[in-house]
Amino acid sequence: MSQASADAVHATPPPGPRGPLDRFFDLSGRGTTVAREMRGGVTTFFAMAYIILLNPIILGGAKDINHEQLSGAQLTSMTALSATIGTIIMGLVGNAPMAVAAGLGINAVVAFQAAPVMTWPQAMGLVVIEGVVIVLLAVTGVRERIMNAIPLALKHAIAVGIGAFIALVGLYDAKFISSSPVSPPLALGTGGKLMGWPAVVFAVALILMVVLYVRRVPGAILIGIVAATVLAVVIQSNASVPKDGWGVVVPDVPDKLFAAPDFGLLFNVDIFGGFGRAGFITALVVLFTLVLSGFFDAMGTILGLSDEAGLVDEKGEVPGLGRILTVDGLSAALGGLTSSSANTVFVESAAGVGEGARTGLANIATGALFAVTLFLTPLASVVPAQAAAPALVLVGALMMTQVAKVTWDDLDIAIPAFLTIVFMPFTFSITNGIGAGLVAYTLIKLAQGRIRETHWLIWVITLVFLVYFGLHPIQELLGVK
Repeated sequence: MSQASADAVHATPPPGPRGPLDRFFDLSGRGTTVAREMRGGVTTFFAMAYIILLNPIILGGAKDINHEQLSGAQLTSMTALSATIGTIIMGLVGNAPMAVAAGLGINAVVAFQAAPVMTWPQAMGLVVIEGVVIVLLAVTGVRERIMNAIPLALKHAIAVGIGAFIALVGLYDAKFISSSPVSPPLALGTGGKLMGWPAVVFAVALILMVVLYVRRVPGAILIGIVAATVLAVVIQSNASVPKDGWGVVVPDVPDKLFAAPDFGLLFNVDIFGGFGRAGFITALVVLFTLVLSGFFDAMGTILGLSDEAGLVDEKGEVPGLGRILTVDGLSAALGGLTSSSANTVFVESAAGVGEGARTGLANIATGALFAVTLFLTPLASVVPAQAAAPALVLVGALMMTQVAKVTWDDLDIAIPAFLTIVFMPFTFSITNGIGAGLVAYTLIKLAQGRIRETHWLIWVITLVFLVYFGLHPIQELLGVK
């Protein structure tokens, strides 16, 4: 755990009688309290609530092979429902402060790689199979052995890379930086300049969070999100910022607070139909991409969050990891059953960890708020990215402190660690970062003639990643579109 994060948590709670919550979640053993867990859970919810609106936009904007689109209202309900169930189960079974929801990147594979060659129920069927495969890898211990086989220094590098990645996600989602088709590929604000009230809201929120955090004010991140949301609502009510200026969420005062959920997409799946409709090889390629993305995105996030929360032992291993990985796989399958795409552990959980969350009790708070949004969807659409994203930037800075744990004077580790760290934000993918680092690590060992120093599982995973990175030419070779 970073020193800044440790300082923010303050002292370990004094010993005393252990209540049922303390015993079940081991609050005292992890040096936390019910209040901290609740605060962390609420903070995590606000940091990731955008997925309720963004996931329907991604999935709802795509068409399947029959040119059919999914209902936005139904997708919103299903996204909230699957996040509720998956997050609460992770809290109760995994006892980890890791919220679960539809994974970005994975939903894009479903929308733009699977759906165009099969129907929506068939695409969601592949998601269910993905989840089952990941569960089998977890319950057999294969997934845990792979994670434990990764060198400790690379695990720290994964945490650092995720810190850089979530900071970039926050800056980009808030439009504090933007992409460009010409050089440079990323620029400050719009065209290299900060313009408009949304940029002001982001800056105010980030400054407020940093000031409160370094002064060790409990709930610093949550206070910053709420204050910035209020500021954004006031600005939008008076200045009428163009809706595309805010991004996905516009901080308008909603016309109504309540909306009944629509469960029409629940269990609307065809498990094996995609293999017949798209062809076995095509469907297998899609499934391979889903499994690899879901497997390693979650692996990197779990390692990074566990390291930041101080949940790893002296060997760099996570106690109870098998349960966490199994729930992650079950949550992926749940995403297919709800047609909300594969669920995975959300990197935004780092915001809650930054507030002191250390156990699954924080997930109960996050899951409860997702349950409430089933009926309060209009209210959930008030918090703009400019209010929530600064939390990701701040937590990214805290996770970056783990870079000191990497032995930079050892090139065997330094080069793979560097590639792991930079590939995550540069390619906008946790999976790519892990793959680049592991491939570099094994190739360096091969070049040095030190093959036996590397766990055999790392060699297997390296071969898998070589296939992953070369998937396009392999598809062309096999004549698969």
